[in-house]
Amino acid sequence: MEDLDRGLLAVKVNNGVFVSWRLLGTEDLSIGCTNYLDTGGSSNSTYYVRAVVNGSEQPQSPSVNVWNKNYLSIPLQKPASGTTPDGVSYTYDANDASAADLDGDGQYEIILKWDPSNAKDNANDGYTGNVYIDAYKLDGSRMWRIDLGRNIRAGAHYTQFMVYDLDGDGKAELACKTADGTKDGVGNVIGNANADYRNSAGRILSGPEYLTIFDGNTGAALTTTNYDPPRGNVSDWGDNYGNRCDRFLACIAYLDGERPSLVMARGYHTRTVLVAYNWRNGQLTKLWTFDSNKGYSSYAGQGNHNLSVADVDNDGKDEIIYGACAIDHNGAGLYTTGLGHGDAMHVSDFLPNRPGLEVWAVHESSAGYSVAGGELRDAGTGQLIFGIPTSGDTGRGLAADIDPRYSGAEFWASKLLCMTLYIDWL
Repeated sequence: MEDLDRGLLAVKVNNGVFVSWRLLGTEDLSIGCTNYLDTGGSSNSTYYVRAVVNGSEQPQSPSVNVWNKNYLSIPLQKPASGTTPDGVSYTYDANDASAADLDGDGQYEIILKWDPSNAKDNANDGYTGNVYIDAYKLDGSRMWRIDLGRNIRAGAHYTQFMVYDLDGDGKAELACKTADGTKDGVGNVIGNANADYRNSAGRILSGPEYLTIFDGNTGAALTTTNYDPPRGNVSDWGDNYGNRCDRFLACIAYLDGERPSLVMARGYHTRTVLVAYNWRNGQLTKLWTFDSNKGYSSYAGQGNHNLSVADVDNDGKDEIIYGACAIDHNGAGLYTTGLGHGDAMHVSDFLPNRPGLEVWAVHESSAGYSVAGGELRDAGTGQLIFGIPTSGDTGRGLAADIDPRYSGAEFWASKLLCMTLYIDWL
């Protein structure tokens, strides 16, 4: 677990000062609430908190001043603009971000990916600018910048970076796919700095691919290994121009129920491969590989643009819900529904009166089944609870408890400009 501090903050509101703090993971829920409205507070007030356990006050948290705005603005350092080999100019925008304690001080840092304005979906040709990953303290101080280099293409599906304390030393690491020319946070280059594998369409369909673990405090590369699985023959992934071979996913999962593991994945429209690793004592060790080409053909084409992690079979160990299928903690296939690829999926205890967890998912096509648009299933077995047939691609879906008149969550799915809401189905 992360060893975080109280995360205490105080915000000026109309009727005083709102104060909020963390309940630590080592504390009992009986300690009480984690927020307080001080109706007599002002912008000049200062605050600290103490837990009270069995009538005894515990150590005091650091004191904080009051924010006069209800948000924290963190200044960023935008990368310089550039020009692609075909003469197209591009700029940069802040993109995906993560939060983790990189330096072990008990406070979160922000890890931010910068995407160029010419980032491409895998379906489209074209050169892109380089992808950068920055780390910032909450005051805007930049800790480091990693330049993934010209041989990592920019786009939503290419770079899935994981930030987590993988080895339990109190400081989070960063893991992501790299290539020749990637420059780490201290300026060291991975592989051949001069290599350029971009073809005339701006795609990168040749050259080595790597997985690198970076030090979260400095951005230095700690270890680099070959990315598994390699792209191999591009057409083996479902097309011949590099769309489906470069669809990547990743997650952190407690596969042994005690310590976190890194899972890197490739492919979901056709062939699907997941590889699990442990980062322990400065060594990267491969745990298992799940490959739909090796004994799990019915799992091919079942992945989403996303995945979820949860203990769906109640064995104390995490599984990976990979779209319309699930992979067990040991890398074996747990089940596949055969309902095919989809864009949106949510996993939780949506039905509190029913044992176990549930998955709400939408799909692009029925794959020969009567259920296509939206389906709720048992997260541990894949058994269908209910489904709504549609024709064509149902692109989005969501589940949330929005109506207090009914127990559990409500579910909705959208196809183009149409939306359907499913509430009282029991």
